[in-house]
Amino acid sequence: MMTQYIQKGNYETTELDGEFIILNTDEYTITKLNDVGGYCWSRLNKVQTVATLTKNLIEKFSINEDETQVERDMEEFLENLLQCGLIQYAD
Repeated sequence: MMTQYIQKGNYETTELDGEFIILNTDEYTITKLNDVGGYCWSRLNKVQTVATLTKNLIEKFSINEDETQVERDMEEFLENLLQCGLIQYAD
């Protein structure tokens, strides 16, 4: 089964000039994401896999890069969110 991810808490998110700012009040951290990262973050309010996020991202932003590269970037992005304590494994 593929690894599934979901937002860890109900963190306050603000969109400002195309950037998403996530306030983690548990850890007292602020995480800034660009519009692509913000889109992925918003999708993580429901359980997602790397594959589902990659597919949604390619469709939403009409990305014509190699899908394998987009998946690798997605894995790295999710790993960063895990390290920031913003998402958790859902399975």
